[in-house]
Amino acid sequence: MSSKKKIYIGIAILFILLFSKKVSAAKIISQFEGIVRDKKDRTKIIAYKDFPGGIWTIGYGSTFNPYTGEKVKEGLVIDEKTALDWLKKDIGVREAALKKILKRTPNTNQLNAMTSLAYNIGLNRFADSCIRKNFDAGDLKKAADCFLLYNKARKDGKLVVIEGLDKRRRMERELFLK
Repeated sequence: MSSKKKIYIGIAILFILLFSKKVSAAKIISQFEGIVRDKKDRTKIIAYKDFPGGIWTIGYGSTFNPYTGEKVKEGLVIDEKTALDWLKKDIGVREAALKKILKRTPNTNQLNAMTSLAYNIGLNRFADSCIRKNFDAGDLKKAADCFLLYNKARKDGKLVVIEGLDKRRRMERELFLK
């Protein structure tokens, strides 16, 4: 398959994710986790240090290869198909882990919202979150409001609200309440 065809297929899949009416974890994640492409060969997706954490990342926010567990390192290059595959695999792993962590069974929207958050903050941090605790206690309003607490990151040693995180948390909260 030609590299142009691969790009078109990847763009078509992303278009479907972003513009379908159904909101999914993949849709939220792909909207907020930007891909960095090689300037000379746009078919190549390259590793970058994310802001504000400075962690090596590739594709749709992957910090490790979900098949091997290897951390993303400087110089790593993948293609669109691999980026989408890693996203799908990682979402599946996180959804399965969330189902084990949670004492109550979430509906599809709740699971998608919590998966998107857990993808961003990690499963351990999610397990200790007020979202999980309030959800398990049956207080969905408090659980939803807790999404808004995860909109900050350290900048120059201080916790500050990050606009993109704030927008993402509001979207996750809205989905959670649907």
